[in-house]
Amino acid sequence: MINTLINESLICLDLKATTKEDVFVEMIELLHAQGRVCDKTQFLADIHAREALGNTGFEDGVALPHAKSAAVSNPAVAIGISRNGIEYGAEDGQPSTLFFMIASPDGGANHHIEVLAELSSKLIEDGFIEQFMQATSASDALALLMEKKADEQAVEANKGLLIGVTGCPAGIAHTYLAAEALEKGAAAMGYEMKVETNGSIGVKNSPTAEEIARAEAIIVSCDKQVDMARFAGKRLIKTGVKAPIKDAKGLIAQALDAPAYAASSDEAASESTESKSAQARSDLYRYLMNGVSHMIPFVVTGGLLIALALAIGGQPSEAGMAIPPGSLWNKVLDVGVVAFTLMIPILSGYIAYAIADRPGLAPGLIGGWIANNGSFYGADAGTGFIGAIVAGLLVGYFVKWIATRNYHKFIQPLVPIMIAPITGSLFIAGLFIFVIGAPIAGLMEGLNTMLTNMSTGNVILLGIVLGGMAGFDMGGPFNKVAFLFSVGMIASGQTQFMGAMACAIPVAPLGMSLATVIGRKFNIFEESEIEAGKASGAMGLVGISEGAIPFAAQDPMSVIPANVIGSMVAAVMAFSFGITNSVAHGGPVVALLGAMNKPVLALACMAAGAIVTALVAVSLKKMRQSKVAASETAAA
Repeated sequence: MINTLINESLICLDLKATTKEDVFVEMIELLHAQGRVCDKTQFLADIHAREALGNTGFEDGVALPHAKSAAVSNPAVAIGISRNGIEYGAEDGQPSTLFFMIASPDGGANHHIEVLAELSSKLIEDGFIEQFMQATSASDALALLMEKKADEQAVEANKGLLIGVTGCPAGIAHTYLAAEALEKGAAAMGYEMKVETNGSIGVKNSPTAEEIARAEAIIVSCDKQVDMARFAGKRLIKTGVKAPIKDAKGLIAQALDAPAYAASSDEAASESTESKSAQARSDLYRYLMNGVSHMIPFVVTGGLLIALALAIGGQPSEAGMAIPPGSLWNKVLDVGVVAFTLMIPILSGYIAYAIADRPGLAPGLIGGWIANNGSFYGADAGTGFIGAIVAGLLVGYFVKWIATRNYHKFIQPLVPIMIAPITGSLFIAGLFIFVIGAPIAGLMEGLNTMLTNMSTGNVILLGIVLGGMAGFDMGGPFNKVAFLFSVGMIASGQTQFMGAMACAIPVAPLGMSLATVIGRKFNIFEESEIEAGKASGAMGLVGISEGAIPFAAQDPMSVIPANVIGSMVAAVMAFSFGITNSVAHGGPVVALLGAMNKPVLALACMAAGAIVTALVAVSLKKMRQSKVAASETAAA
């Protein structure tokens, strides 16, 4: 596989890059110059999305950045050497010097995994890395990579069968390096070896019950949960994934002398359940990340264009921030609205795509559009990003089920392009229109009635409810009900409700933008989130609450409570200070343009809410991070 993906033009023995980002850009340029990547910006975004799932740098100065991407025209591997070393975030804390960037077409075979597995056999060879670093030309480096090592004196595999299990949290490099090390170690000692890999493309090469029965010993070198019950009664040793890379033969010797593994029925059931639960959580995070990473460009593009148009060309009016007819800024606003309209279907579509591959994309996009458009089921507003996540997951699993049924050979070619997309689209449309839609419409009507009944009561309590609804779903049904209620109250001359709402609206995007700044020192945000935080801040300034959606979609358990609490603080303060607003819009821009009666106090309310949101979000994310780290340590 390697020799079809690498040529001399894809090898750079002296990278000029001085940062991790520069390495990505310089190596993508190599791929683009060779016609392997057609869209450098998209491929870079996909590389970042992969890094968000786990750093691809590991020991001995080697890093393996990779991605499956629609921007890849032909699969390829670019290789680069940094003579001074790059701070890459490798596990051993050392600079990275040797980089293999693997580009694999989206929707195609898992070239990146196949190449990683093949590279493992080279990287595990004694002295290979040192020799490669000393290469003086691209041709010499290529020759070293393609060189077939003369088989060491073969040892007949007549001592029996060994079984290995490898897996690292990210399911990439260490998984296959450890497998390769175990196979080579076993061969040198005269044993047959079968290794199960728990990688990013799933569990491969699992041993059968018959193979387990005749195995001499089991080596489980895995940093993630696996089903241990199947190995009961066999000699077994359990270690981290790095152990066989360092000393495979020693590990095998220990396994051959290890006592038989014993697991009670309760322990076996618990082990299996934990393993499946951990895998399910990992898969769910990966599916959400796929949707979020594809949605972020739409959020940023739409949000910044709308913010720019309103900030420069907008004027406060009773109907909200309005741009005078005939102004060029109306066109800019329209383009931004298009991007914003697409972002929710994109989130849903690419969640479904991650689960069911291409057959899930069309019904996922359709499901997201219907979920976000309340007119399909008689509601004043759609279900927002929460509905999109639900739609993406439901349609993804449904289409995956449809696509994996056994069909007649004449029908099978139609499944991915016709049968699965059509049935998936009808399934999710019917579900939202006839099952989910009516309760959503009823919920919105009930919430509006509740707010109307509370409007003459305690303003503190009303501020808590109104602010909480504003921060909960950022453009979804709760947010929309609170907003439309406040707008309706303007007509009756009660502008204090819109004053509280205007202060609560920008809290989520401003708070999450501030959180990314505070959270840098704690390393709790991915690079993509930090970049999204900058755009989120700009959106918050002009009252676009949707800027916080990518954060909430990626980590709802930390972000939504933070948004709700911060928005409550802002709304309660606004009611307490008697702040009013006569236009149907919110955010600092409204205060600065004179639509609010106490602009300085209004800005103070927004700032207080944003600070509370940021502190709560950082605290919750830090707690969750610590809990995950403790869990992984205990599992290891």
